[in-house]
Amino acid sequence: MSDPRQELRDLTAAFRAHLEARGRCGALGVSLRPSPAAPPPPRSEEPDESLSPYPTPPPVLYDEGQVMHSGRGLTALRAEIGDCQRCKLAKGRTHIVFGTGNPEANLMFVGEAPGADEDAQGEPFVGAAGQLLTKMIQAMGYQRQDVYICNILKCRPPQNRNPEPDEIAACEQFLRKQIAIVQPRVIVALGKFAAHFLCGETTPITRLRGNLRTYHEIPVMPTYHPAFLLRDASRKGEAWADLKQVMALLNNMGLR
Repeated sequence: MSDPRQELRDLTAAFRAHLEARGRCGALGVSLRPSPAAPPPPRSEEPDESLSPYPTPPPVLYDEGQVMHSGRGLTALRAEIGDCQRCKLAKGRTHIVFGTGNPEANLMFVGEAPGADEDAQGEPFVGAAGQLLTKMIQAMGYQRQDVYICNILKCRPPQNRNPEPDEIAACEQFLRKQIAIVQPRVIVALGKFAAHFLCGETTPITRLRGNLRTYHEIPVMPTYHPAFLLRDASRKGEAWADLKQVMALLNNMGLR
């Protein structure tokens, strides 16, 4: 004969594990909708080299009341981050660089990590690359305050080196929550790290750029990082072609 108290303890433990798993995916609460069906297993045991080491998780379904949208949600998320010590970058940072812009923006720009100027001021894209990004945004017919700008990492890597997998793993939950809170209609992924993370693949940025992808059904346009365009100005025409695609997409949505 089964022990009802043991069954209750087992059920409680399973429910706690479920909540922790949802938290790691960026879900704030428990969805009242049915969970999506699990995908079938791959037919081949050969690894797919096109897959990112940071694949996009299954879609997260939000119900009204689970996510505080707009400014209140971003304020709550920034408070959740606190004086973050979740990875080794905390030891060398000056400021956590959270995000800036319109909390209800239709258009979001995502980069990889803060640089020296961003670390000093606590705001993303304020250095030379940020000045170029501002010009790109203005060429699209917007101002910085009209869009939302953030990075995968919220702390500067030493000497502006590339983000490392453990750092992305510690910080990615906050980007996912930023996207869930702002609910942009289109995302521009700036550079290979943002593109690989949001698109879930490792195609070189020179081939991936200009090819529309999706993140949880949100269109994502991969393009070059402004810092790269400062080093190779000959690529600016390609980046502008990518942004014109974004403008056309927003126009088709009736958002321009």
